[in-house]
Amino acid sequence: MKEAIFHFPTEGTPVSCRQIKTGHINETYLIETDAGAKYILQWINRYVFPNVDAIMGNMTAISAFLQEKGQDGMAMIRYIDTLDGHNYYDDGQGGCWRIYRFVDNSICLQRPEGPEDFCECAKAFGHFQYALNGFPAEKLEETIVGFHDTPARYRQLEAAMAADPLDRLPEVEKELAFALERRERACALHGLRLRGELPLRVTHNDTKINNVLLDKDSRKAICVIDLDTVMPGLSVFDFGDAIRYGASTGDEDETDLTKIELDLEMFRVFTRGFYEACPSLTKEETAAMPLGAYTMTIECGIRFLTDYLNGDKYFSIEREKHNLDRCRTQFKLIESMEEHWGEMERIVAEETAR
Repeated sequence: MKEAIFHFPTEGTPVSCRQIKTGHINETYLIETDAGAKYILQWINRYVFPNVDAIMGNMTAISAFLQEKGQDGMAMIRYIDTLDGHNYYDDGQGGCWRIYRFVDNSICLQRPEGPEDFCECAKAFGHFQYALNGFPAEKLEETIVGFHDTPARYRQLEAAMAADPLDRLPEVEKELAFALERRERACALHGLRLRGELPLRVTHNDTKINNVLLDKDSRKAICVIDLDTVMPGLSVFDFGDAIRYGASTGDEDETDLTKIELDLEMFRVFTRGFYEACPSLTKEETAAMPLGAYTMTIECGIRFLTDYLNGDKYFSIEREKHNLDRCRTQFKLIESMEEHWGEMERIVAEETAR
């Protein structure tokens, strides 16, 4: 890390570095220089993202598109090339690094502190999609192949069940039954995609509020960050993943499941903000919003469960059974969505009829 920073052009000489503990995958550092400039330096996890060229190539392509439209810097963060003109630095020891200018007077929340914050998050991700409307999404590379291929996620779960390398299968029988009983409904969105009933779009695919920078004073959205999973996808992937994380009444790894349910007020404000910021959504896309929330939630629960069975290789953990706890919160949220399905559909209809 100390070597990597000197391969990028900075205003002044780097003099301090502090790790920022956010996210499950990459490592992030705040760099300060003797000129008072600040930068965000990131190490890319090549176990998760082996094709770094695809990640950075996608970012370069959409950044150029936004610049041409005059929206550069409004929809997403812009990375800085290395001193020798590359879009990331390979240290030759398995480490890949990238950097962007720290956005002054910005904050990054781990959870919405109120409906207004969540609405701004919705506007940021809605604007991201709207700003990239017209970009040929099929030209982007899949940085994680089959990322939202729900049937494939079920097959990965079944493979983990069959292997069971750590003999964890007996303790997750309830969770496995829950996931398998809902397989058909969970895979319905994938069917809509295959049949071409929903348009292919540029999607962010990691729409948690901590991937949006907010102005510290006004609390208005500034831009979207962390673009590793930008790929071709469905608009409701982004909508649904944000609901999964931000409209839950508890943390993603909450151990007291009585605290977990769908917050319908938060569901409404996100629907409103997302739709207002992305008026190019079709009627078919808006109708699929509840299904997007359901699919992203159960798919994420399946991924946590699969990783737990495999020995916690993908998601970083901070305690024993951390990924199992994460799985259980997702499945509890699914139960709440099932209980409030009619209300979810009504809210979407009301908010998208404006």
